[in-house]
Amino acid sequence: MEELKVRIAGEIALSSDVGSALKKWREVFNISQTELSAYLKISSSTISDYESNRRKSPGIGVIKRFVDALFEIDGKRGGEFVKRMKEAERQPQEFFEAYNFTKSVSVKDLVKALDAKVAACEEKVNSVAVFGCTILDSLKVILELPYDSFIKVYSTTSQRALLFTRVETGRSPLVAVRIAPIKPAVIILHDIEAVDKLAVKIAESEGIPLLTTRMPLDEVRKKLKEFVG
Repeated sequence: MEELKVRIAGEIALSSDVGSALKKWREVFNISQTELSAYLKISSSTISDYESNRRKSPGIGVIKRFVDALFEIDGKRGGEFVKRMKEAERQPQEFFEAYNFTKSVSVKDLVKALDAKVAACEEKVNSVAVFGCTILDSLKVILELPYDSFIKVYSTTSQRALLFTRVETGRSPLVAVRIAPIKPAVIILHDIEAVDKLAVKIAESEGIPLLTTRMPLDEVRKKLKEFVG
């Protein structure tokens, strides 16, 4: 657990936008400003000032208290999030590549960056944001990845996009997502000509924005790395 704390604290301290990094990790842990301020015994406005960079960047002591509070609040809830983070550390990388963003990225910005088209739930493009994107080899994931390991594709949070490569119609990835215990915030199908109607229906019934992109995969990786910082 200490290793995870040090990694998160280090990311925040070394970030070029400390406020956004603080906000990202608070939201990843699904902790409100009010809950965190009560735990740290400071005002919500102080946390808001730090996150919006209206207040001078906090020193390492404040960052340590912030990270400790995230872990302690999660522990009081049963520690499920930290358990998932530990599992993510042991993820089978041959199946997928995880990109964790330095701050939340709107689906609208993701669409623009990847030159993507919206196939389902267009009304959510402006309201949904993600903290990362995972590129998955759809054939490997569907045929070889153990079912109990599927949760690992989400890395630190399910509030992320899953981008499936080697897709023919999009039906299989959407069926896999539908039966999975945790759902992504966004699904992206790579290099596909036409999306299967059932795939669109599943995305709409699950309320998950479905995107498609024909951008070369190496270029996709470069665009995602820009969000990583």
